[in-house]
Formats: sequence, C-alpha cells, structure tokens
Amino acid sequence: MGTVPQGTVPIFLSKRRRSSSSRVMNIKVKRIYDKASNEDGLRILVDRLWPRGVSKKDASIDIWFKDIAPSNELRKWFNHDPEKWDKFKSRYFSELHNNSELVAHLIESAKKGQITLIYGTKETRFNNATALKEYLERKL
Repeated sequence: MGTVPQGTVPIFLSKRRRSSSSRVMNIKVKRIYDKASNEDGLRILVDRLWPRGVSKKDASIDIWFKDIAPSNELRKWFNHDPEKWDKFKSRYFSELHNNSELVAHLIESAKKGQITLIYGTKETRFNNATALKEYLERKL
C-alpha cells in the first residue's frame, strides 16, 4: 500500500491485498451501505466521521482517511445542499490543494489499481467522495 505521508492519520482496517497493475488510474465512488465487491479494489473511507449503523468489520474498509475529508466547518456549512455544490467544491478543492501529500498518496494508490472512495451520506450526487473523485481526476 505504500507509505502514508507524515502528519496524516489514516487508519488501516484491513490487510486485504489488491492486485498490482499498470493500468490507468481508476476511481469509483460507493456508499458504505452498499455491498462490498472484489471489483472495488482498495476501499478507502473518505468521511471525517464513521457512518452510523455500520460496524468496522461489516464495512470492509481497507483505509480510513479522515484527513482527506472536508473540514468540519465546510462539512456543516454545505449540509449536502445542491445549491451550494459549486461553492462547496471550490472550497473543498482549496482544502485538498493544501493537503497535497495525502492527495498524492491517493493518486499513487489509484495508479497501482482500482480504488473506491467510500462515503456514508444518503446523498449520492452531492457528497465529498464525488467531489474528491473529480479533484483527483483533474490532477491527472
């Protein structure tokens, strides 16, 4: 899985390995409440808070990157309001720009194989995992 940038607090929850390949970066987004599959590759929880009602065992999460999630202030301000989506993404992308080591780690992981960004909210279009996927794809 590689090294984790200093100063970050990822929580490795699984020793499950994924196959290495030289394919192009492949990132999916999935709700934690959806069934995990082998096609998910490395499953990375990208929420600051652990999703309600899901045990760590049942979640099949490989890494929990709390520090890649939006700040508490931004998360609370946004509150999954579609009218705030563009402004949210702009502010979140700014936070991600200042978290370049962790972003680089995610990009490197995606270059090695499939990764799936896992989130907990019911909102499937306007959430931080979707925004993070967009940001990572733009970085390439």
